[in-house]
Amino acid sequence: MSSPRYPSIQRAGAVLILTLTAWTAGVSAVAPTDVQTARVEPATAADEAAIGEFMKRVEAYVALHRKLESTLPKAPEDATPQQIDQAQRALLAALQAARAEARQGDLFTPAMTALVKRLMVEMFTGRGGQRLRASMMDENVKELPLKVNQRFPDAIPLATMPPRLLRVLPELPEQMEFRFVASQFVLLDTHAHLVVDFIPAALPGR
Repeated sequence: MSSPRYPSIQRAGAVLILTLTAWTAGVSAVAPTDVQTARVEPATAADEAAIGEFMKRVEAYVALHRKLESTLPKAPEDATPQQIDQAQRALLAALQAARAEARQGDLFTPAMTALVKRLMVEMFTGRGGQRLRASMMDENVKELPLKVNQRFPDAIPLATMPPRLLRVLPELPEQMEFRFVASQFVLLDTHAHLVVDFIPAALPGR
């Protein structure tokens, strides 16, 4: 049974994207409370297609994740941090082996990459966007090269994703999250701590 955060392919095609007219039409005059209530409009047909294809690839990845996870010993309910780490690393190794040929862009197609970058420009442009960037960068790091299929670097904190930004992005299954590493937009497998895919230079310049 699908969870509320595991949209079907059909639902993905109808994802609503938050139209950030507050940022593109003079954000300096908009209060933060106004920004949170910006109007919601349906995505364009091209955006729906990009999201639909992206979600198909996400679901295919999650199917692999679940298949491999089912073959591994489960950590006990009262697992110690060490046992949790061991289980995480076992799943990581299994996924890395199964995805040995994975490349950047396998999930973030060119169309989805263009959509994400456009949303980032809308989100982080103007005074409100600069404030949002500053709040996010408090927990972010300097640029660090990433590779698909690598373990998310342990030394990098998982920077908090602004709720306003998450509202304009497709909902992910519970195994996955969006994250930033500096300007890189990462699709992270949280169970395995694995970089599934990423978009380089996703954040617009200052």
